[in-house]
Amino acid sequence: MFLQTSTRFGIRDTIEGNQYNLTTRSRSLSVTNTKSPIIVWLRRDLRLTDNPSLHFATTEKRPIVLAYIHDDSDTAWQIGAASCWWLHHSLGALTASVEKASGHLCLLRGKTKNVLEALIKETGADTIAWNRRYEPAAIESDSNLKRHLLKKGIDVKSFAGNLCHEPWQVQRAGKHPYKVFTAYWRASLKTESLALTRSVKKLDQCISLPDHETSLEELALLPTIAWAEAFPRNWQPGEAGAKKNLKTLLATTLSDYQTARDLPSVQGTSRLSPHLAFGEISPRYINATVRDALLKKKIADDDNTETFLREIGWREFAHHLIYHFPHTTDKPLDQRFEKFPWKKIKPETLSRWQQGDTGIPLVDAGMRQLWQTGWMHNRVRMVVGSLLVKNLGYHWREGAEWFWDTLVDADLASNSMGWQWVAGSGADAAPYFRVFNPVRQGERFDPEGTYVRTWVPEIAKLGKKRIHAPWTATEAELSEAGIVLGETYPEPIVELSGSRIAALERFEKIKQPK
Repeated sequence: MFLQTSTRFGIRDTIEGNQYNLTTRSRSLSVTNTKSPIIVWLRRDLRLTDNPSLHFATTEKRPIVLAYIHDDSDTAWQIGAASCWWLHHSLGALTASVEKASGHLCLLRGKTKNVLEALIKETGADTIAWNRRYEPAAIESDSNLKRHLLKKGIDVKSFAGNLCHEPWQVQRAGKHPYKVFTAYWRASLKTESLALTRSVKKLDQCISLPDHETSLEELALLPTIAWAEAFPRNWQPGEAGAKKNLKTLLATTLSDYQTARDLPSVQGTSRLSPHLAFGEISPRYINATVRDALLKKKIADDDNTETFLREIGWREFAHHLIYHFPHTTDKPLDQRFEKFPWKKIKPETLSRWQQGDTGIPLVDAGMRQLWQTGWMHNRVRMVVGSLLVKNLGYHWREGAEWFWDTLVDADLASNSMGWQWVAGSGADAAPYFRVFNPVRQGERFDPEGTYVRTWVPEIAKLGKKRIHAPWTATEAELSEAGIVLGETYPEPIVELSGSRIAALERFEKIKQPK
């Protein structure tokens, strides 16, 4: 039923060195506009609202090549399978929005440097604009490309399009980066947020390249087997979907956000994370919209609103960390963990965790929700992570790689920070000795067992007293619920109490003052 490989389908090989021929979206443009075009290179900024690089290009009154380039070699962490599904539909939504604005989005494929050079040669473009990225490999790639283009006489304009504050804007005295969120958050509140740019309404300056563009289908982003059938019922990729979720947040979710966000059985979170990950909405726009609603007294100035804004702050903090500590995508921030005695992987055990077949209901519910919807509730992410890293003793990278492939909101900064937080090796991390007990977490945050019953139906008839720990049920209770442990539902993959003690013993081997 479940695939066990880290990648669910193959991406086509890149095609290099394509050549392009020009046509224009507007007859008048081809006749009267002789200025050199601007290439706007879109990446994870698939929107028309508050898109600084696109806004810049439209104010220049020059032809625009609006391009998305699919380059499989662009970053070290290649986009995961669930994110590929999202990207396909996000690009489709953006194409429709651009066309509605009388423009054209060029979908291109190949090695970015070669594709851009071909565009420059064919169109005579002398300027390229993009919004900055902050992942280590992306920074290196963009920096190298910028140097190369500048040497060729091409003007490169890079903009801050994906954060409220650039990672270097919020720092301690002496320009030292923060490692504790609370201190970072307080400092960020004293730092002016980057300004919003106006929404782009008209794109009739756009140039199309019909003879050499790639179709959305030819990008081969969709899975070849039907593992994503439930995704469309749960998500609407694209800018319109992002704004719809923001509207719902303000209208209903925010009023009980502080409490409800911890309950996996209710719609208590914003569900904006995948939209942020693909840049379909900017954090600046979200913050500005929330603060405007506060001014107009459409929402309350209370702990719920502050808690939500802090969550946006956590995303900012993640990008602050990955920028200043780029090694943390693969290595621990706390150097003591370089010598941590992680246990050797047993493929069958790892597979059971991935498939939601651990025999521990809250964990299984989370892993199945992840597989079927491409998303998992944040509270449950901490629980499943703790089981993998501490009770099973596996390296946090195993979890980070699985989440990267299966989450529609996979974001390298947040994913790396989250897993290092669980492992106790990152910034502002949970102490290693904090081991989440999935039974107690279930009893506290899913007291009626609603979430577990939804995703683990084979134990749904158990009463709430036993639903989070079926192994404690009597034979009569199991029989009445139609459960045979080890057959219809597995025995626990690990003994929780004993494995917690073993985890603490492993930590003692590296324990020393930071």
